Amino acid sequence: MTKYEHAAVSKAVRILEARLGVYQDPPICSPERARELVFLHLANKLDEHFAVGFLNNRHQLLSFELLFRGTVDGASVHPRVVVRRSLELNSAAVLLAHNHPSGVTEPSQADQRITQRLKDALALVDVRVLDHLIVGSSLEGIVSFAERGLL
Repeated sequence: MTKYEHAAVSKAVRILEARLGVYQDPPICSPERARELVFLHLANKLDEHFAVGFLNNRHQLLSFELLFRGTVDGASVHPRVVVRRSLELNSAAVLLAHNHPSGVTEPSQADQRITQRLKDALALVDVRVLDHLIVGSSLEGIVSFAERGLL
């Protein structure tokens, strides 16, 4: 079996296990894993997108969803939508992320305000915000609010 065939079979087995409830994704237990996850979904988007990774109590990914889309320089984010979706999925924690199409990942005051609003709203229903990542044009350039002490 070639390496590509092996990869395809492994992927098929994981899909079947997930549908049967046997397989669960490995937990997001490192900043590197979180960065890889958000980079795959948000890099190279032409407009700003705000996404949320919904996690169970073992930090396994329940769902990663692009919840809001804006323009080249901003997106409106509504905390009630994030809280509602978190409750629907019965998540215990979330990973917030959005992209800056300009490639400049420095957090703005608006980024810091919405992060605090989301953190406060989710705390009311016992959902932890683990991090908020801002994605630019490279994996190395991703900014973590948790690492900067902004959470």
